[in-house]
Amino acid sequence: MPRQSGRQKEIVGRVMHEYKHGELESGSGRKVRNPRQAIAIGLSEAGASRKKSAAQNTRSRRRTETKERKGQTAQQQKEGRGSLAKSRKSAKTSRSTTRTTRSPSRAQSRGRSARAEPTRAELYAETKRRGMHGCSRLSKADLARALRRH
Repeated sequence: MPRQSGRQKEIVGRVMHEYKHGELESGSGRKVRNPRQAIAIGLSEAGASRKKSAAQNTRSRRRTETKERKGQTAQQQKEGRGSLAKSRKSAKTSRSTTRTTRSPSRAQSRGRSARAEPTRAELYAETKRRGMHGCSRLSKADLARALRRH
């Protein structure tokens, strides 16, 4: 097996950090409790798995790097968006830090207030208020359909 690059070691380290703090989830969304499964997830995300082809490993590593760039890892969400990108020595300026934020008034004028369309969270709150069960995993469209039927 070839040696891991420094970047792959960082990714495996982040995944193991998430595992140790109870933040690592499997593909089904359940918390990972088995250390071997955590290692397998880390190697897979880093693109260092022996079970996958070189192309699949490259695809996995790129997906992970995109997720880290966007601040979507469990560790980044807990510690604050983009915390890993700032701590890495060789990190380039990420798009999330250079992009300017929109003013709330502009975002609201382009958002649902112009269309008067409820958000998914508002639809889900309405299903809970009505006492409907089994709606937590429904999409926005499915929630709207369920509310019309009920």
